[in-house]
Amino acid sequence: MASSNNTTDAALLRLDADDNVVIATRNLEPGETIALEGISLKISDPVPTGHKLALVPIAVGQKIIKHGLPIGSATVAIGPGQYVHTHNLKSDYLPTYTLESDSRYLSDED
Repeated sequence: MASSNNTTDAALLRLDADDNVVIATRNLEPGETIALEGISLKISDPVPTGHKLALVPIAVGQKIIKHGLPIGSATVAIGPGQYVHTHNLKSDYLPTYTLESDSRYLSDED
């Protein structure tokens, strides 16, 4: 859970002060605790380099803010330190495709 301290770890990058997600600057592993801007995040999911994780709690339907702009909405509640990607985020502007949701990529012969 988030707690307060005054250190910042270079493993996370916040692109804008209004962002509710941060970017992993290296691969992050579950169980790691990383500090950013007075918030201590316990990583709950593997997060690849360059991907997003929640900085604060994000409610279902709440906008995901990156670069100070909305990039989509949460499809489930997302806790601080959780990986944010197509499994819990939908674009409000473009269709979000996944292998599971697009049967034209799945073969009955597999």
